[in-house]
Amino acid sequence: MIILLRLLFVLVLASMLAVTSWASLNCALFSIPPAVASHPWFVATLVDAYWGFVCFYLWIVWKEKGALSRLLWFFAVMLLGNIAMASFALRELFRIRQVSEIPSLLASRNESSLPLPAVLCLLSAAALILGSL
Repeated sequence: MIILLRLLFVLVLASMLAVTSWASLNCALFSIPPAVASHPWFVATLVDAYWGFVCFYLWIVWKEKGALSRLLWFFAVMLLGNIAMASFALRELFRIRQVSEIPSLLASRNESSLPLPAVLCLLSAAALILGSL
């Protein structure tokens, strides 16, 4: 089960990196045509995605004890979405070795760890800057 979960989140991360790279190479981030950006299903999908990000982020708030770590994860999740969420899930999944540890994975709290969310925030800032060019 642990291997399956790890593979799932590796697939999520890899596919999101691939599709985001493909989209970035074909179209600037902020050049979404008004007809698309105002389409009801585009708006509904975006709202749905961000509510999912908020719900996942609440688990991160529970897991991470430090305020700075929580803040960095907030920006990473809101700016990178599933890329940040898969990164967090993989970090957690590689901390455990067997299925019997899954309850502790879900309920235990972490000491603040800044490197991963800091790197993700820097990557999202770079993407925003490059996307506005």
